[in-house]
Amino acid sequence: MPPSWIGPALAIVAYLVGSISFALLIARRKGIDLYGEGSGNPGATNVGRVIGKKEGRAVLLLDALKGALPYGAAVLVLGRDDVWTAVCGVAAVVGHCLPVWHRFRGGKGAATAAGVMLVAQPIAGVAAVVGYLVLKRVTRRASVGSLVGAVIGAAIVVALEGARSTVGTMTIAVAVVVWLRHADNLVRLARGEEPPS
Repeated sequence: MPPSWIGPALAIVAYLVGSISFALLIARRKGIDLYGEGSGNPGATNVGRVIGKKEGRAVLLLDALKGALPYGAAVLVLGRDDVWTAVCGVAAVVGHCLPVWHRFRGGKGAATAAGVMLVAQPIAGVAAVVGYLVLKRVTRRASVGSLVGAVIGAAIVVALEGARSTVGTMTIAVAVVVWLRHADNLVRLARGEEPPS
């Protein structure tokens, strides 16, 4: 059995890894302040809008890896059902949303959440990604895809493993974080003012 400090240490590492904003790093290499361009959000959608679709896709992949790798490491070290493993998954997403390296001004967390879900329950993760892609294409709004994808992923995990399972609780928490970070988008969607992505 791993020492008791391993879980908290892995959670801190997960948060710090999640805090790396690839969107901001890529934008700065281009001489662009992403906070002042497009939607002002340091995420893949805004990078795609401001810099280019190729860069946006790169950020999307890197953001997903920020969730998948720390959570996957925790699964290997602590086991899938350990509470600290679940904390690592949530910590990676929170790190993306509130990054210590960037004055706690982060993105919406959808891609990082998808990365966690893909490792936690691949069926749910794939369904979340497919839901995102389909809804984004149909509505032409990444926010709709992100919101629906988070719900689909969490719902499938709950259906397969139960809401009270460690993985179920984690994915619900991750989905809640994604929805909270999309509060402004939800208001604009309700008003019919959400711009296309």
